Amino acid sequence: MKTILVTGGAGFIGSEIVRQLDTIGKYKIKVLDCLTEQIHGKEPDTSYLYSFIKGKCEFIRGDVRNFDVVDNAIDGVDYIIHLAAETGTGQSMYMINQYNEVNIMGLSNIFQAISLKRKKHTVQKIILSSSRSVYGEGKYECPNCGIIYPRSRRAENMAHGDFTIYCELCNEPLKLLPTTEDSLTRPNSLYAFTKLAQESMIQTMCHAMDIDYTIFRFQNVYGAGQSLKNPYTGILSIFSTLLLDNKDINIFEDGKESRDFVHVTDVATAVIRSIEESRTNGEIINLGSGTGTSVIEIAKTLKAIYNSSSKLHITGDFRVGDIAHNVADITKARKLLQFTPSVSLKDGLTDFCRWVLGQDTDNSRYEQSLSEMEKSGMFIRHS
Repeated sequence: MKTILVTGGAGFIGSEIVRQLDTIGKYKIKVLDCLTEQIHGKEPDTSYLYSFIKGKCEFIRGDVRNFDVVDNAIDGVDYIIHLAAETGTGQSMYMINQYNEVNIMGLSNIFQAISLKRKKHTVQKIILSSSRSVYGEGKYECPNCGIIYPRSRRAENMAHGDFTIYCELCNEPLKLLPTTEDSLTRPNSLYAFTKLAQESMIQTMCHAMDIDYTIFRFQNVYGAGQSLKNPYTGILSIFSTLLLDNKDINIFEDGKESRDFVHVTDVATAVIRSIEESRTNGEIINLGSGTGTSVIEIAKTLKAIYNSSSKLHITGDFRVGDIAHNVADITKARKLLQFTPSVSLKDGLTDFCRWVLGQDTDNSRYEQSLSEMEKSGMFIRHS
């Protein structure tokens, strides 16, 4: 029986991967996770996600920044699914060292450990969870200039309520296109930079060490188990905690900004299929639904499901580094993995809300996170 190490395996996506691997019963499963308070709360041993994987794996509580822990964890491992990462776009812009240490040095420790074992290591393949954030604003079309990969929107324009994406050459408004894997990468945040750095490290070191790899660029992954304690990631969780308290919701920008939401079960299924699918070796693959949904539409849907009395205020406030839109082209995932999202957004949101209703929620951290970002100049209120 071959062994899989899932770093960050007690997290949102990792725990679903562990659940599916356990159901398959084909592999020995090891999990390395530090059970960070930002995700698991002050009593991580009782957290939903950690409880979800108990008894399904060999669990190692440790930090990927600790070389000795990583060195021990990869012993006898055939496949590594590397999920351990800090993932907050806004938070990354002021907790710079933290994001570099976890995301870049954490992966570096894996390769250092493999290198020191020389030919005694057993690692055959590494699967990396990257992010759509590496594309920045993504792929657009200008009626005059053709395909354009715009830079970050100007904070000056956004402060005046203009959230449109313009052509840098002729100043015409641009039309959004689905982002293909060969699109230009242009990170807008430090988080995105660290994910792109991870990709480069994987490509360079796996080639040098003769290890297969697959890189997935996840869109906005959602579903039951998504952390309700982490205010830096996941608008579904943020909106849910506010709606359940009947508190008004601040819809940033003009509410038309959109995201590609993909259910966690579909993501986990695709990742697991790639483990022994040789056609994915050396490939970068988008994982999303291929459909964009506006933030205001998400807020209205959640409000209706919860029957909340909250009011939705489109304020024009914005976070520096946020993108306007991004929708994945999932042609490659369909071709190489027969990937077809099986959970519709409607069904997925209904299931997510049903799960949230059974959890303890706390929105105080969200207000704290906005205060932190505002102090650092990363959150701008519309005057």
